[in-house]
Amino acid sequence: MTETDAELLREHGLRVTQGRLAVLDVLAGMPHADAESLHRGLAAAGHETSVQSVHNMLGDLTVAGLVRRFEPERSPARYERRVDDNHHHAVCARCGKVEDVDCIVGEAPCLHADAPPGFTVEAAQVTFVGVCADCAKAA
Repeated sequence: MTETDAELLREHGLRVTQGRLAVLDVLAGMPHADAESLHRGLAAAGHETSVQSVHNMLGDLTVAGLVRRFEPERSPARYERRVDDNHHHAVCARCGKVEDVDCIVGEAPCLHADAPPGFTVEAAQVTFVGVCADCAKAA
């Protein structure tokens, strides 16, 4: 049985609001979107809200663990609903397209660092930067 977004919000200690439900819904169809893109997507779906409200909702959803935030180099923060693993990202240096890259060694944290004594690594964030297939074809 799949949980509804309302159930997920409640389970993670968040009030169920139309705004949060709308952000989760639009983000499901726009993985790796930034707040401005989500704002436009919400408006296109008939949800009127401010960009600041979108930022606030994304912050709440990120803290609750329902949304993952990552920051590609020279790009605004991006958001996605894929939070159940420790995957990485490939970012095109030309067009900015972002694609998921599954965990490098199969289980979190995917990489093993020489961490300071007593420090436990729980996650690793890797961003691969290169040229996507579409941009390579166009060159």
